[in-house]
Amino acid sequence: MNLLPRLTADVPGCGGAFKLVPEDFEVEELPAYEPSGQGEHLYLWLEKRGRDTREVVRALSKALEVPEGDIGVAGMKDRHAVTRQLLSVPARAEAKLAGFALEGVRVLWTRRHGNKLRTGHLKGNRFQLRMRGVKDVDAAREAFSRLAARGVPNYFGEQRFGRQGDNADLGKALLLGQRLPRKPDRFERKLYLSAFQSRLFNRALAARLSAGTFDTALLGDVLRKEETGGLFVCEAPEVDAPRAAAFEVSPAGPMFGPDMTPAAHGVAEAEAALLVEEGVTLSDFARGRGETEGARRPYRVRLAQPVFSPEGEDLLLSFELSRGAYATEVLAELLKES
Repeated sequence: MNLLPRLTADVPGCGGAFKLVPEDFEVEELPAYEPSGQGEHLYLWLEKRGRDTREVVRALSKALEVPEGDIGVAGMKDRHAVTRQLLSVPARAEAKLAGFALEGVRVLWTRRHGNKLRTGHLKGNRFQLRMRGVKDVDAAREAFSRLAARGVPNYFGEQRFGRQGDNADLGKALLLGQRLPRKPDRFERKLYLSAFQSRLFNRALAARLSAGTFDTALLGDVLRKEETGGLFVCEAPEVDAPRAAAFEVSPAGPMFGPDMTPAAHGVAEAEAALLVEEGVTLSDFARGRGETEGARRPYRVRLAQPVFSPEGEDLLLSFELSRGAYATEVLAELLKES
């Protein structure tokens, strides 16, 4: 994952260090909706340091004496950061919440709602990042400005592929019906399968960046409407190209599965070639059942509310990204270290 093409490849890396302390990386969820105040689920607004989301879910499950599957999460958050996010638990366990304690985690407020929080129930995330000892502020400014103008390449970050980098290989083995060294639990199975889909998407995006077409409407592309998320196949590039230039639509790459909206023409051929190179077929994804149904993911995401603030030798960046996008990809464009 270290040789991915970059949109700002012609801009030098700015240098500097990142994540020396958790406070260098702050993330706050932008909820899709506010809890109503009534219902059978209790929403918790949590702040955590040095803990990943799954650790928090396990600790809540134990303290509240409810199954982990009854705890709702909109998105997984980094361990090495200060993060604020929503989780939901059954309201019947509210009285036991006072017994919940986990170092580095605080419950900031609670409120009831009618439904369990589900994966993806958020608009996006707001980030505040501190880069220390930056050597070339002008290079950083140029790269950041280009991302704001054209969008951030929507790669899946390295954390998607596990500490050992083998999550995608394990997911591929599952799809091919091969035996793993040990049987994964439900969470691991979903993680591995998603990682394999993600690797294929990253390869498709890398090819488009190398060709200079990651933000261009090509004949046969599946295009995603920025405002509604609706998908359609491009049959008239001369009509859709100005819409892509205006960020009204964006090309959407493959998250392979039986329900994925198919591309057409040369784009479909390029996507089919990816599967051949990996030694899998589209029908293999049926083995993943509901975990590999298939979808389309935009090749770029808007860098919203961008703020670029030099502070002595440090650089403070603030911005918003839509759900599923990785702030580390913004840093990769500035640092050129991956």
